[in-house]
Amino acid sequence: MSETLQARIDTLRRMTTAELKAEWVRVFGEPPRSGNVAWMRKRLIHRVQVEVLGDLSPEAKARLEYLMQFAPGWIPMGKRSLPNVLAPPATEKPQVPDARVPRPGSVITRAYQRRTIAVTVRDHGFEFDGTIYPSLTAVAKTVTGSHWNGNLFFGLTRRRKSA
Repeated sequence: MSETLQARIDTLRRMTTAELKAEWVRVFGEPPRSGNVAWMRKRLIHRVQVEVLGDLSPEAKARLEYLMQFAPGWIPMGKRSLPNVLAPPATEKPQVPDARVPRPGSVITRAYQRRTIAVTVRDHGFEFDGTIYPSLTAVAKTVTGSHWNGNLFFGLTRRRKSA
């Protein structure tokens, strides 16, 4: 590894969270979607390596394109709709709906901090305050500001008792 590359990597490793965020904005032109220091460092170090050493070969990129057709099973739900290569194969079985969730058109309600939260079940998500969310967990996080299991928050499942 060249000395300049190693020096740039060492500089990134010594940066504080605020410095990493500023560097992220400078390099990527937008704020990071996560404040996780390890994730930001890893992505910024990779970018430096690409600048100095070059990107993947055309053969490697072609292989990745081929492998992406098998990816829908392990790519997070929010990322699946990005490029067309992430579309599920035609032979994929349709997903069985969660038996705990009422049919589309139903309204799920819950009292929370002196207000009633009403969520309408849609074919492809949950509508709350005019916005469609991919899951009840996302709705619960919007309402409370912290992570909740959506089914538990809306009373569709019970908390398991620990042994």
